Amino acid sequence: MQLIVTLAKLARPGGVRSVIAESLLLKHELIISGRSRRRAPPQTTIDRFALGFMVLFLRLPRVAKLAAVLKPATLLRFPKALVDRKYRRLFSSTGTRRKPGPKGPTKELISAILEMKLRNPRFGHQRIAHQISHAFGVQIDKDMVRRVLATQYGPDHRGASGPSWLTFLAQSNDSLWSVDLFRCESILPRSHWVLVVIDAFTRRIIGFGIGSEYVDGPHLCRMFNQAIAGKAPPARISTDHDPLFRFHRWLANLLEVEEIKTVPYAPMSHPFIERLIGTIRREYLDHTFFWNSIDLRQKLENFRAYYNRDRVHRSLNGTTPANRAGHSFVKKQQMRWHPETAQRLLQVRTRTLNGTLRETLQRSWPQ
Repeated sequence: MQLIVTLAKLARPGGVRSVIAESLLLKHELIISGRSRRRAPPQTTIDRFALGFMVLFLRLPRVAKLAAVLKPATLLRFPKALVDRKYRRLFSSTGTRRKPGPKGPTKELISAILEMKLRNPRFGHQRIAHQISHAFGVQIDKDMVRRVLATQYGPDHRGASGPSWLTFLAQSNDSLWSVDLFRCESILPRSHWVLVVIDAFTRRIIGFGIGSEYVDGPHLCRMFNQAIAGKAPPARISTDHDPLFRFHRWLANLLEVEEIKTVPYAPMSHPFIERLIGTIRREYLDHTFFWNSIDLRQKLENFRAYYNRDRVHRSLNGTTPANRAGHSFVKKQQMRWHPETAQRLLQVRTRTLNGTLRETLQRSWPQ
C-alpha cells in the first residue's frame, strides 16, 4: 500500500518534476521545429514515448502553452494507422508474414505488351497473351496482360490526352451533372460513403449525400435525393460503370433524366468528379477529424460553400464556380461605412416617420 501511495505522489503533476519535464519538452520541441530545415535528426520511438510520458508531470494550463509546435500531421498519423490496420485485417488472406513471391513481369515483357496493344487496339487480353507466348516462348496468361494494361496503358498511350468528351455535352449551366462515390473513415474508425454531385459546366458542387458502410439501391437513391434536395434535375447525368449504378431503384429514380456512361476501365474519361474527389481528400478530409455522419455532413457543407464561393479555379480563368453560374456574393471586406449614404438614409427614414405620424393624427382627430 505504501508503494502505491509513493508512486501516486511521484506521478502527481507539479513541483520540481514539472520544471524538469517542461525543460525536456522544450528541448524536444526545438528538435521538432528544426526538423523542417533538416538541422535535426528524426525522432525515434523511444523519444516519442518519453515525450508523451513527460506530459503526465505537467499541469493542464502548461500543456496547452507547450503544444504550440504540435503539427496536425502528428494527430492525423494515429487515426491513419488505425485505418490501415483495419483494412489489412479485413482484406489480407492471412495474418502471418508470408515469403515474398514473384516480382512480376520484366520491363521487356511490359514493353512488348504495351507495343502490341498500341499497334493492335482491338486485340483482347487472351489474344495478346497467345501472340506473345507463341512469338517469344514466354509463359503468360490473360490475367497478367490485364494487370499490365490496367496499370501501364494510360491515356498517353491511347492518344486521349486532350479534353474529355463530356465537355462537348456540357455547354450550358445545369446541362450535365457528374455523380460518383468515395469512402472515408471517421476517427473511431468507421467507414462512410459519400456521394458527390458536380455541375460539369460551372464546376459547382451541387451537394453531398452521406451513406452508411453498406450501400444498396434504396440507400443510393436516398443519398442522391439528399444531395440534390431543393434543386431541379438536369438534362443528363454522367456515371461510371460501378455496379451500384445498375440497380433497378437507381434507374427508376432518374425518371426522365438521361444517364451517360463513361468509357469502361478509363478513369480519365470522368475527369471533373475524379479531380474533385482528390481535392476533397487532399485539401480537407486528410487534415480534418470527424466523428459520425452528422459531423461529416456539416463539414462537407462548409467545404461546399468555400469551394463554390471563395476558391478560385485556374480552369475557370481565376473565377469561382458561383460567379460562373451567375451568382454574386458581397463579402465583408467590400462593405464600408459611407457617412453621406448614412445621412441620406436617416433623412428618408425621418420623412417616412413624419408622414406616418401625420396620417395617424389626421385619422384620429379629423378637422
